[in-house]
Amino acid sequence: MAKILVVEDDFDLCSSLQDLLEMDHHKVDTANTGAEALQQLKFSEYDLLLLDWNLPDMQGVDICKQFRANGGACPVLMLTGKGNVTDKIIGLDSGADDYLTKPFHPDELASRIKALLRRPGAFRGNELKVGGLVLEPGIFRATIDGQEMKLLPKEFALLEFMMRHPNEVFSTEALIARVWESDSEVSPEVVRTYINRLRNKIGKKDEESMLKTVHGLGYKLQA
Repeated sequence: MAKILVVEDDFDLCSSLQDLLEMDHHKVDTANTGAEALQQLKFSEYDLLLLDWNLPDMQGVDICKQFRANGGACPVLMLTGKGNVTDKIIGLDSGADDYLTKPFHPDELASRIKALLRRPGAFRGNELKVGGLVLEPGIFRATIDGQEMKLLPKEFALLEFMMRHPNEVFSTEALIARVWESDSEVSPEVVRTYINRLRNKIGKKDEESMLKTVHGLGYKLQA
């Protein structure tokens, strides 16, 4: 489960891409112009950027260059009708990681996305393990010491993010930015509620929880 920004000015295609990605359990934000995309990239963090080349106000390669210049590190998959080698080189030189020519088959898009998300530093692996916790994002399954847990989708997403970053401390604001959709109206109290639910589901009586509060800073999953 990754957080993906889709930047596409064709509203029908944008909606189709969103549906396709959400069927694979990804969290999806959308933008229809370059200005919208840069604004969202400024305030939210993503695991992957799906970027159209031709937008009404600017080109995708310019968005990619600006994103990389500002320190953006997530994989970028460029979508375009331009199919010649020169254009592909321009796209890759702008900082894109891969290039897919329109029209494309949904299965090919899904395969390219999975390949990019498996790269080091991105969305890694098919199974996560931290202590007795095991998470299998591909089949939406979570176990603790071999016992399956029943998690709500947002609980699963929050636990998955924490398991991908064990021992790192995240503020409530950082968790909202990485786990919730950008247009969600989520308060710190909602985050605390989900943290407490997860503690109850992964914890054992008379044992200290792996999911810890770091006072004044946020939360971490201790490996």
